Amino acid sequence: MAANLLEDEAEAHVRGVCFKTGPPERTGVELEWLVQDRSDPHELISVDRLDAALAPVEAPGALPRGGRLTREPGGQVELSSPPAPTLAACVAATAEDLAVLRRAVESAGLVLVGHGLDPYREPPRVLDHPRYRAMERFFDRAGPWGRTMMRRTASLQVNLDCGDDTDGVSGHRYRWDLVHRLGPVLVAAFANSPLSFGGPTGWVSTRQANWARMDPGRTRQPGYDPDPGASWARYALDAELLCVPGEESEDWTAPPGLTFRGWLRGAPGLRAPTAADLDYHLSTLFPPVRPRGWLELRMIDAQNDDDWIVVTALTAALLDDPVAADAAYAATEPLCQDGEPIPSDEIWRRAARIGPADPDLAKAARTCFAAAESALARSGAPAALTGALTDFADRYPDRGRCPAHDLLDALSRA
Repeated sequence: MAANLLEDEAEAHVRGVCFKTGPPERTGVELEWLVQDRSDPHELISVDRLDAALAPVEAPGALPRGGRLTREPGGQVELSSPPAPTLAACVAATAEDLAVLRRAVESAGLVLVGHGLDPYREPPRVLDHPRYRAMERFFDRAGPWGRTMMRRTASLQVNLDCGDDTDGVSGHRYRWDLVHRLGPVLVAAFANSPLSFGGPTGWVSTRQANWARMDPGRTRQPGYDPDPGASWARYALDAELLCVPGEESEDWTAPPGLTFRGWLRGAPGLRAPTAADLDYHLSTLFPPVRPRGWLELRMIDAQNDDDWIVVTALTAALLDDPVAADAAYAATEPLCQDGEPIPSDEIWRRAARIGPADPDLAKAARTCFAAAESALARSGAPAALTGALTDFADRYPDRGRCPAHDLLDALSRA
């Protein structure tokens, strides 16, 4: 029988599980895609049709480079790469697996679409696991934002090592601060969700705006603390329970308003929590940066075609190259107000609403792209990686634009 968990043990567990320190070396990426009919993007895709399309690539070993294929509640498809020892290795392996996935989907008359929010449809929830039933009930208490997130959004997540225990640019404290400083810049530069039900929403990243409207105790950044482990442990334990795991035949709905800390201190009618319960609770937290033994950057809209390569190259270069990291840290200083070392929630909202139309965000983006380009050149990265980054910079940040503007331009021409 699993032992009951004490509060101080829970805090230590969170720190130990979520911040595994060591030299930053590995890169991974998770690509979420909306799945549309090739001829009619408004058509809802049935579960049977999606099952048939994915059957050839869901079998063990079907993806040649070991990627993992999963589905989201609204039928979105996610391809997760294994961690790779270099950026170039990550991109090469993911591209090979993605090519296999695309061929399978396209042979069924479907297409993978990289938008942060479905521009036309509101699919039903197609996953009936008790986790998702409980999640939907939890978010429904506050409004429609949770259902929108579950059924209609898609993101691009980059995974990078936490860093070591030093105080330099390779240290986990510096990297934690830097990814939070970069977060609004990444939202603005790659914003790609300005439409809903065929019309403009007033936001360039409606997906990020939707996240901000949800439960702030699990979707916004933690309060700043020089010790990120302490900050994250407080955040995790003070977040409300989204569900109480049990057997798949049971109802996992959590009592309203009960935090994990409250559960630790005793909740009438509930068994005492275990370390396994805490691990599951951590999987239900969705801040812009989630520590999972590595740093999972969750704030970026899904991207069109192969622009996921640009996101992966940019973030890895800015975090892992010391010169680029210092340049990015300095470039994001104007985004930090009132002496705070990380941007406020207002800066995140501004990034989602107007993106590179904000002069501070636009300037920071241009500087970060230039720093990443130089870092790739220093590292001897393949020319295709540098070329993809340079091409994207020319199309978007150097012109004060982001991918959302292409969708808005197309709508105005229709």
